[in-house]
Amino acid sequence: MDMMASLPVAVIGAGPVGLAAAAHLVQRGIRLLILERGESVGAALLEWGHVRVFSPWEYNIDAAARALLERSGWTAPALRGLPTGGEIVRDYLAPLAALPAIAANLKLGAEVTAITRQGHDKVANDGRKDAPFVIRYRDAGGEHRVLARAVIDASGTWWRPNPIGVDGLPVPGEDTVSARIAHGIPDVVGKARKDYAGKRVLVIGGGHSAINVALALMELRDAAPGTEIFWALRHRSVERLLGGGLNDQLPERGALGLAAKQAMADGRLNMLAPFAVNRIEMRGEGLAVDATLAGKPFSLAVDRIVVATGFRPDLSFLSEIRIALDPVVEAPPALAPLIDPNFHSCGTVPAHGIRELAHPEPGFTIVGSKSYGRAPTFLMATGYEQVRSVVADIAGDHVAAREVHLVLPETGVCSADVVAGPEDRAGCCGGPAPATVDACCVRDADAKARGASGCGCGTNTEAGKAVAAGVDA
Repeated sequence: MDMMASLPVAVIGAGPVGLAAAAHLVQRGIRLLILERGESVGAALLEWGHVRVFSPWEYNIDAAARALLERSGWTAPALRGLPTGGEIVRDYLAPLAALPAIAANLKLGAEVTAITRQGHDKVANDGRKDAPFVIRYRDAGGEHRVLARAVIDASGTWWRPNPIGVDGLPVPGEDTVSARIAHGIPDVVGKARKDYAGKRVLVIGGGHSAINVALALMELRDAAPGTEIFWALRHRSVERLLGGGLNDQLPERGALGLAAKQAMADGRLNMLAPFAVNRIEMRGEGLAVDATLAGKPFSLAVDRIVVATGFRPDLSFLSEIRIALDPVVEAPPALAPLIDPNFHSCGTVPAHGIRELAHPEPGFTIVGSKSYGRAPTFLMATGYEQVRSVVADIAGDHVAAREVHLVLPETGVCSADVVAGPEDRAGCCGGPAPATVDACCVRDADAKARGASGCGCGTNTEAGKAVAAGVDA
């Protein structure tokens, strides 16, 4: 056996997609090494462990991972149930990571700081493709290096939230007051309650993560009436935000839009749109926010800010690797047109694999939410199909690598055990777009007319992100 063949395939990240990659490598008998920066598998999911995801268990479990788990005696959760981020870690990722074939090759608290080719900088050509990868990582014991035959980067985007500025940059003062700013979906009614109860809170963001935060703050206000909530949309009008959210193929996600719309109608949310922050500074015990509202100067005094504006990939440790990225989305060029948020807001992203994910550096791929760059839509099941294809390619099974194994039924993703009234179910799930809706449902109907997946069946609106973003990473 040559030296390269004896080296492991390195997987960066032990979230749902990274551990799915590990399961496929185990299934194919390929030596592996998993490097996770957190102290637990699913560390990013635990950051929003209190949040319930939109898609049922059925679409959150990778096929290869399930096969390994079932051989160990594991029993899957009820497939139509909707888990929280914490439940995904407890009931799926932790048992998967505990399997001997994975546990023996998993390093926690190991943050990757650089990847290169042994003896080659980025410019060197001669013998490059035959040189092993060198991965540098840092843990409690210091700096280390390890060799690998291939690298699968499933590190996600959770640790690099987008800043407040509408121009993609932090606004003046943002870093200075960072202790008063939370990103994603903080547990405002749980462990972070003391930071928000009775406080004036500004929520910035136009997706479902922001809706989650606003609704949670309203729940907190029932117990702490002094809590004030300001919800700011940077680009969108309220009508555009709710136009698709109320007619969503994922019922739990559509229910968020319904609840938010009702809260607005009742006057329980102070809506600010379009809103752009210019500067933030400490003033007394609170924050003074200098902004523009509908094109006019606007100032606001708050105690806390929650930024739910999405995430972006960390490319800092890839400077010596030859990667090709779309200049807009920061995804592989073949994938970028399929996911560009300027053109795709619903379920029109087809299943894809190594063909779309390949980079100029042979043996290196980016998968999971990080493969989508700055695009905010991602479905966990899409990541599972990505790693199935990538691992097949590493194994030399190029036919399987280029097959499409992900087939989501027309209304499959919205088959979940949730409580909903008739009005909640009257969306575009498998049917035509209602005439009064101008966003997601219209694209859903158009997509179905072209033979593509409908809204929610091909993507999951942000995690990440937080709810879907953080989850589907």
